[in-house]
Amino acid sequence: MKTNCTALSIALSFVSALTVCPQENPEVAPRAISVNTGPNDVARFLAGMPLPENSSLAPLTRDPAWQAHAAFFEEQFSKVNLRQLQKLQGWQATYLPESAQPKPVVFYMFSGPDFLYVDQFFPRAAVYVLCGKEALGPPPDPLRIANLSGALGNLENAMKSSLNTTYFITKDMKVDLHAQNLNGVLPILYTCIARADKSITNVSLGSLNSGGVFEEAAPGRKGGSTTGVRIRYTDKQSGSAQTLYYFTTDISDGGIKATPGFLKFCQRLGTGASFLKSPSYLLFESGFATIRNFILDHSNMIVQDDSGIPLAYFDPNKWNLRFFGVYLGPIDMFKQHYQPRLRELYQQSNPPPLDFGFGYRWNYKEANLSVATRK
Repeated sequence: MKTNCTALSIALSFVSALTVCPQENPEVAPRAISVNTGPNDVARFLAGMPLPENSSLAPLTRDPAWQAHAAFFEEQFSKVNLRQLQKLQGWQATYLPESAQPKPVVFYMFSGPDFLYVDQFFPRAAVYVLCGKEALGPPPDPLRIANLSGALGNLENAMKSSLNTTYFITKDMKVDLHAQNLNGVLPILYTCIARADKSITNVSLGSLNSGGVFEEAAPGRKGGSTTGVRIRYTDKQSGSAQTLYYFTTDISDGGIKATPGFLKFCQRLGTGASFLKSPSYLLFESGFATIRNFILDHSNMIVQDDSGIPLAYFDPNKWNLRFFGVYLGPIDMFKQHYQPRLRELYQQSNPPPLDFGFGYRWNYKEANLSVATRK
C-alpha cells in the first residue's frame, strides 16, 4: 500500500457519521470542467500535489494561498500516514492478507466520501460502491473559484477532524462544504483519490433509473432520483484500472422502498466484500433491515467496528468471526447499543491488539475491529 494513502483513509471516515443527517441543501446542477483541465489535474490541485507544467492549473499553484494549502495537506497526510496507515498496513499483512486479494466489488454503506479506509483495506477491488446523504455538488473547477484562499480553507476545515481522528464531524462538513465554490463530497473524493496515488481517467455524473442502471447526465434529459458519480482511475503502483461509485441516497427501509434503484444497482454487481465504519449504529435499528440483509447476503467478508452489524445477526453456522483490539462498548452517544455477548467473546478470545484507531474509537488503545468470513 502507498504511504501517502494514509491521509486518505482518515479523511473519508468522517463521512460515515455524516450520512445519517438529512440532506439540507439541494443538489447543485453540474457544470462542465474547463476544456483544458482534466479531473486528475483538478484532484491533484485540491490535494495540494504537484501538477504538470503544461496544466492549465499550473499558474494557480504559484498563488500563496495554494502553496499554504499544499503545505497544510502535506503535513496532515504525513501525520496520518505515520499514525494510522503505515500501522494498518503492517497489521493487515499479518492478520488480514486475504483482504488485499482481488475483489469484484466492495460495498461501503453509510460511507460518505471516506474512500481512504476502504481503499486501504481492499486495495484491489474492481468496483467500490459508496453512499451517503451528502450531495455530490458540482465538479470542482479551480479556474472559476473567486476566492481561492477561502475555498481551499473550507476544504481543509471539512477534512481536519477526519485527519485528526478517524471520522468527519457532520456539522463541520455541512457548514464548510456548502460554502464558497467547493460544494459537496466531490472535492473530498478527488483529494483522497489523488493522495492515495491514483490517477483519475474519467468522471461521469449521472443517476440511477428505477431498474438500477447508471445513466450519465445529458443535457435535456431528466435523470433518476438517485444522483451519483462514477470515477474511473488507475492505481499507479499496480497499474490496475478501478472504478468508484458514490451515490446520494437514503438506505433506510423507507428510502429503499421509495427509490429502489440503488439496491437494484448493488444487486447487479453480485457478491463481494463489505466495509462498515462509524455508521452510527443504524444497522441496530429495525428501520434498516433491508440494507442489513443485503450486506449479509452479498458479502463473503465483512470488516467492521462494533457500530456495524450487531453480533446477533451473524449466524454461527454461516460465519466465522475474528476479533481485534478491545471492546469497551459504544461511546456515550450510542451507549444504548452495548452488546454483552460481544464483550464475553472479547474476554474469552483474548484478541490481538490494534495499534491504529478505527471508527469512533480513534484512540488505538480503545479501538475494536471484527472480520466476518463466510464459511
